[in-house]
Amino acid sequence: MAPSAPPSAAGGVRNASGGDKPLGFLANAAKRKQSFIQFFAMTGILLLSCRSLGQKYRIHDLTEDTYALREEQETLTSRMNHIKQSLLAEAALEPTGAFAARLRLLFDGESN
Repeated sequence: MAPSAPPSAAGGVRNASGGDKPLGFLANAAKRKQSFIQFFAMTGILLLSCRSLGQKYRIHDLTEDTYALREEQETLTSRMNHIKQSLLAEAALEPTGAFAARLRLLFDGESN
């Protein structure tokens, strides 16, 4: 009896025609279907995890931006009120009082 041929050192697999030519990608995928399915499933899970992590940090950044915008709005509102008070104080120094009355009408009309 002749000894069976050892597998080639290059890792080739005998295909259906009996040659030592390595199988193509699709042939390997069909032969090892369970491993490929597991590989694609794990890859999908990894990609979803990365996406979730990116969304988590994006939400964190948006929360910080919202806080900074609220602080800036409060600062601007405070500055506007200070300017209004200063203008009214300066207008009160005018002897006729017409400018102060006009400013009061303007400021009362734009109250939120």
